[in-house]
Amino acid sequence: MEKTATFDRLLQIMDDLREKCPWDRKQTIQTLRQLTIEETYELADAITEEDWKSIKEELGDILLHIVFYAKIGSEQQKFDINDVINGVCDKLIHRHPHIYGDVQAETEEQVKQNWEKLKLKEGKKSVLSGVPVSLPALVKAMRLQEKAKQTGFEWDNTEQVWDKVKEEVDELETAVKSGNVNDMEDEFGDVMFSLVNYSRFLNIDAENALERTNKKFQRRFQAMEALALEQGRTLNDMTLTEMDTLWNKVKATEQL
Repeated sequence: MEKTATFDRLLQIMDDLREKCPWDRKQTIQTLRQLTIEETYELADAITEEDWKSIKEELGDILLHIVFYAKIGSEQQKFDINDVINGVCDKLIHRHPHIYGDVQAETEEQVKQNWEKLKLKEGKKSVLSGVPVSLPALVKAMRLQEKAKQTGFEWDNTEQVWDKVKEEVDELETAVKSGNVNDMEDEFGDVMFSLVNYSRFLNIDAENALERTNKKFQRRFQAMEALALEQGRTLNDMTLTEMDTLWNKVKATEQL
């Protein structure tokens, strides 16, 4: 009952804002789209940092957006929040026959395989068709590989995948020597795709791993700038050797 009351409170606030607030009245699904993308990335940042306070706040923002879209949908007589919730409930029940039916699925992989088979029965022409076109390339590579795996299109072991990475690196080196930009780009993409594949076999999230490195580089670079300022200088005034000395000093400090 408490959960229902809390959700009803949010719905009432949404009704009030849509009726009385000039900004909220003006919003459409198109104007909300970019804001929703930003909120999703903010949630992703909070998850990477394991910042539970921020995760809670960002989840609230995304929930607000869901309610907002549903409110606009009801105004347009397309659907309301009950249709949204019932729709996902029906989908979950249908796609979990090992829970709500008599299908057997003892492992995570069996569950994923059954999921993809059900989606094909629902009318999808390819197991890859559910991957959004607008996904960032690195995330898309992960999803394409995960979905292809459900058909059995997968390497047997980690060593085979690493051999493939080395093969693609060799092909990139050949392309670089040729000087053909298109070939270099193609082969560079193959290297990245094979590294994403390798990350899956290591049970590593490639997107999160790269973002952690981005944050680490930013943190260390900004620390270098601060050290330079303490010396009354900027990085632009320094030689590469001097900057490398600062970089190593920052790394050593982090390891203490």
